[in-house]
Amino acid sequence: MGFYPTRPAFPASGYHLAMTNNAFDDEQPLRDEIAIAAARLVAQDGADYSTAKRKAARQILGQSNQHVGLPDNAQIENEVRLYNALFLGDTQPARLRRLREIALDIMEELEQFHPYLTGAVLNGTAGPHAEIHLKLFADSAKSVEIFLLNKNIQIDLSETPHFRGPRHDNVETVSFLWHDEGVHAALYDLDDLRGALKPKADGKIMRLDSVGLRALLALPETGAEEEQP
Repeated sequence: MGFYPTRPAFPASGYHLAMTNNAFDDEQPLRDEIAIAAARLVAQDGADYSTAKRKAARQILGQSNQHVGLPDNAQIENEVRLYNALFLGDTQPARLRRLREIALDIMEELEQFHPYLTGAVLNGTAGPHAEIHLKLFADSAKSVEIFLLNKNIQIDLSETPHFRGPRHDNVETVSFLWHDEGVHAALYDLDDLRGALKPKADGKIMRLDSVGLRALLALPETGAEEEQP
């Protein structure tokens, strides 16, 4: 099952024991296979998790009418880490560091808008196609746009779902190139800043400011990252 040629043995605490977390869940093997295929799409093609899960499910299930619950993002993230370790171990750490250094550079430039790093560049899974994702907090989205345009930065506008969930309106997002890397900055109101700082229920940090990112870059490199941050 899956596309990995040989899966290394993991200790008892390894995340792959998640496959046996529920011995009576008949759907778990299919979910595992979908997660593996989705991780490949994320790592190889730069697909977002939602798109990767849906496409992987179609690949695995075909025209089957069988309903199988999709794997959650945490499982796919774990599979992306494994893919990076198996196939990109000689290039991914350097790629990740470059993206984090560029992210810090643009965050310092945008400091007045309270920038926070999120996504794959933060959690350590960024691969060849990864781009930098930021959250900015300002009195108005227009002030960010004017700031970038005054620096002769060409921007594209789109929308991103609000981190508070579907009950809130989508937020405007500016996309641009910085040192030839793609940057997507979602623009939030200042009032949203407090809610943005709350960690996930599992304690994992979802967003990091420039001070935290600088500290992260100062840590000694130990190879493939397992749980960043």
